[in-house]
Amino acid sequence: MTKIMYPEITLKKGRENALLRGHPWVFSGAIAAVAGRPEPGDIVLARSASGHPLALGFYNPLTDIAFRSLTSRCEENISQYFWQSRLNAAHKLRQKVVDEQTNAYRLINAEGDGFPGLIVDVYDSTVVMSIATAGMEKQKSHILNALISQLKPARIYEQSEGRSREMEGLEKRSGIIFGDDQCDPVEITENGLKFEVDFVAGQKTGFFLDQRVNREKLGALSRDAQVLNCFCYSGAFSVYCAEGGARRVVSLDISKPACALARKNLHLNWFSAENHPVVEADVFAYLRTTQENYSMIILDPPAFAKDRKDVTKAARGYKEINLQAMKRLASGGILATFSCSNFIDEDLFYRIVLSAARDAGADLQVMARLEAGPDHPVLLGHPEGRYLKGLLLVKRK
Repeated sequence: MTKIMYPEITLKKGRENALLRGHPWVFSGAIAAVAGRPEPGDIVLARSASGHPLALGFYNPLTDIAFRSLTSRCEENISQYFWQSRLNAAHKLRQKVVDEQTNAYRLINAEGDGFPGLIVDVYDSTVVMSIATAGMEKQKSHILNALISQLKPARIYEQSEGRSREMEGLEKRSGIIFGDDQCDPVEITENGLKFEVDFVAGQKTGFFLDQRVNREKLGALSRDAQVLNCFCYSGAFSVYCAEGGARRVVSLDISKPACALARKNLHLNWFSAENHPVVEADVFAYLRTTQENYSMIILDPPAFAKDRKDVTKAARGYKEINLQAMKRLASGGILATFSCSNFIDEDLFYRIVLSAARDAGADLQVMARLEAGPDHPVLLGHPEGRYLKGLLLVKRK
């Protein structure tokens, strides 16, 4: 095969260290020169200031992250075979970490699987893909062909939206791109439990696949518990806790459609909404006014910080919900608290929770640190990929 000669970028002296440590990004300020005329999303070869080849990757001069590494094997051709090989590896990994009682999982987790800016979620025979970078947009036909060949799905739905796509100079795009035109919600199974997924209008791609392992953990701890599931969305944590033997699960969400979905998922698994009520309410207001104590509280809010400028305000929000939850947690009770905000790193999140515990006068033990499941791998040198972080805490008597 003839070696492709890619355009090149040269980094400033000393700015290659991040790539050498395994971090996949180079920021625009680290680039000294560009050879050729690469367009946004083109593949380029990155060299050090001394001329040493470092990596092949996507180039986009429109964004702060100007280079996203694909491979340090600079002699490779980035062809359809490259992407098919990457997809094969990702699929083999999921076959190891997803059991036969589960037919919904993340197949491609962006940089974690070597596909910068691409998310692919599988819901039984429905595949949902989301493209967030100009580079992946230009490789779309190769990705689509690889998915069809590997999975043979009934349909592939594209849900490419969001601020990151706008920053990359891309328009929003959604709709069926392969297979039949069935866009109704689909039913999936996760660890033998049933859930309805609206892959068109739902949050994310329709379901929070990243919490599967954490749902298992909390379900196993919920026997005889009085559970409060805040920001319940689909009610998935609630279903697991009810299945685990909780005496009562109260599910809260401010969204009427989310509450309807939570009730439906409880019903799909033969749990009564009378025994496990779903309440349409603002979580902050509910926690401040309720007089009821719970033996398990789950806090899985939406991302409070969607931009770096939101961090201070988001930190106050995370502290407030944790503070109020700790006040309503019975002695010996369990608090599972999460943040999915990229801009709230683990250290900051843990400090926020500790500050809330001090203000609440709560003495808490750490049972576990929580993260996304194994179908959401991240690169060892890319801590930003660990967007979901959580703590499993026990309130000492």
